[in-house]
Amino acid sequence: MPKNDNMLAILWMLNSGTKVTAKQMSEKLEINIRTVYRYIDALCASGVPIISDTGHNGGYSLLNQHIKAPLLFDIDEKKALLQAAVFAKEAGYPLSEALDNATSKLKMYTNQDQENTLRRHLAGFNVINRMGDPSVQPILAELEQAVANDCSVEIDYRRSREEQPKNRIIDPYGMVYWNNKWYT
Repeated sequence: MPKNDNMLAILWMLNSGTKVTAKQMSEKLEINIRTVYRYIDALCASGVPIISDTGHNGGYSLLNQHIKAPLLFDIDEKKALLQAAVFAKEAGYPLSEALDNATSKLKMYTNQDQENTLRRHLAGFNVINRMGDPSVQPILAELEQAVANDCSVEIDYRRSREEQPKNRIIDPYGMVYWNNKWYT
């Protein structure tokens, strides 16, 4: 395995949350124990906070689970996610602020070439839909929570022939956006 792959594998072993000895790493990666020591030194030199404990229960670990799992998307996957976000926002997606944060993070972890490609693809991509009433978003958010948590919701329901709505309790099991309307 190439050096970078071995160093990344060591990093993931250290990120497991348990102490790992150099011997365990060398056996798992099928490399010399001195090579493991060199890779750990290189990781430390690059700023990775590796803790070394000596003794019977010793080993290596990372300080406070330092590494978060990266999202590795190719350019087509990023384009698909960003374009899907455009659709969702236009449909009145109830978690639009979280969607904006996610798309910002996705854009943040792109190189300049990918960013230019995504900008070109998104520039000519629009969803034309008359935007629904913004007051519906809190209701959609509540329904989404009810679906996720398997909860009942109280609604006012009016049949087409009735003038006064009746109070009902429903158990929503899903939400559907179809034909420019939300259904539960």
